[in-house]
Amino acid sequence: MVINQNDNSAFRFALTLRLIWPYLLFLTVLMSILYFIFPLLAVIPAVLILFVLYFFRNPKRTIPTGDDLILSPADGVILGIEKVFEEKYIKDKVIRVSIFLSIFNVHLNRSPLPGKVSYRHYRPGKFIPAFKSHASDLNEKNFIGIESQDFKFMVCQITGFIARRIKCWVDEGKWLEGGEIIGIIKFGSGTELFLPEDTTLFVKKGDKVKAGETIIGTLPGANKH
Repeated sequence: MVINQNDNSAFRFALTLRLIWPYLLFLTVLMSILYFIFPLLAVIPAVLILFVLYFFRNPKRTIPTGDDLILSPADGVILGIEKVFEEKYIKDKVIRVSIFLSIFNVHLNRSPLPGKVSYRHYRPGKFIPAFKSHASDLNEKNFIGIESQDFKFMVCQITGFIARRIKCWVDEGKWLEGGEIIGIIKFGSGTELFLPEDTTLFVKKGDKVKAGETIIGTLPGANKH
């Protein structure tokens, strides 16, 4: 699936329609059948259609400019910030920023900064609620490694109890702009961002963030420029 990054409202709505048409078709047929059998029940799929349109919305985002800025890859609430050893791609000590997405958040993921995709890995797993502390270790995941200015970063898409479909629209070798749409996790989930250990952070646990808009921090050494 090729994603058009044009921020025109028509293009943004077109992306939403491409994501929801199977749900829209099923619910529309169901609503039509129920209307002729028992009209009051037709309200249920009608409400679900409105919810699907809301869930897959693609609102306009104002992307901050600056190559040293690290942007949030997801909407939601910061569940935790901790130093860990990342063994799959960065293979070094990093800062892991965990973001929890409820079903009411926008679920499109965006690139945290300009860079080249140099790693992709999908790991099957379980579907534990994303706010649980052990969900990151057991749930289905998709890893996206990005190289930028001699640093390595990684975005990890995580399914949740309701979210069971990860979509990633970028492959190794693709150049990303900061804030560019890279994928979606359907119906409630989590996203992790792995940063260099010396990154300067501007956020803390409990903060609400928006993908492509909220500045998570700056590259190591950026404040010395």
